Amino acid sequence: MSRLLTGLASLNRALERLLHVVLLALVFSFILLIIYQVVSRNLPFMPRLYWTEEFSRFTFQWMVMLGAAVGVLHADHFVLEAFPRGSRADLATRVIRDLACLTIGLIFIIYGKDFAQSGLRRSATASGLSMVYVYSTFMVSGVFILLFSIQRLLHTVLHGMQDMEKALNTPNEIDTLDVIQPDQTPLEGLDRPLDPNHSSNDDRGPRP
Repeated sequence: MSRLLTGLASLNRALERLLHVVLLALVFSFILLIIYQVVSRNLPFMPRLYWTEEFSRFTFQWMVMLGAAVGVLHADHFVLEAFPRGSRADLATRVIRDLACLTIGLIFIIYGKDFAQSGLRRSATASGLSMVYVYSTFMVSGVFILLFSIQRLLHTVLHGMQDMEKALNTPNEIDTLDVIQPDQTPLEGLDRPLDPNHSSNDDRGPRP
């Protein structure tokens, strides 16, 4: 099992690097397409390329689905904690969270396959691009979500929840804040008794 986890972690690290490159390329492509659309609407001499609107939507869909997969690996999705941190109920909900992501990945793969195949019979209106390249986003994202969820669950089984989250989760700034203990004073000097002979105007010099 340890070898399986090591191999899966190495595979997922390589896939994550690949996804970062792909997402970066998609972001730049999306920005350039949007800029061209805005400029071409205001400059009459520039040709109106209607396929840029389609491609901007397609790149946005791929960004969302691939970015969601990366978020599963590092638990970057929004989570509402309903139980005290570290309690049994909290640990159970975090395991259920990863199991839910695993289930979603399977659903995306199973039903996304048929959805992608339906794109073979359809083409984009302006560009003529086969919609299989767009409809396959769910299936591809499901594969990544499945692999990342398996790594998280396997790491939890072998090394525990805390070790898994320490190794994979994005650091939470709230968890790193210094919490003031009940016996500590937030502002030093506030609990000192005031000196009745001390005046706040002593440092201002004599009054005229």
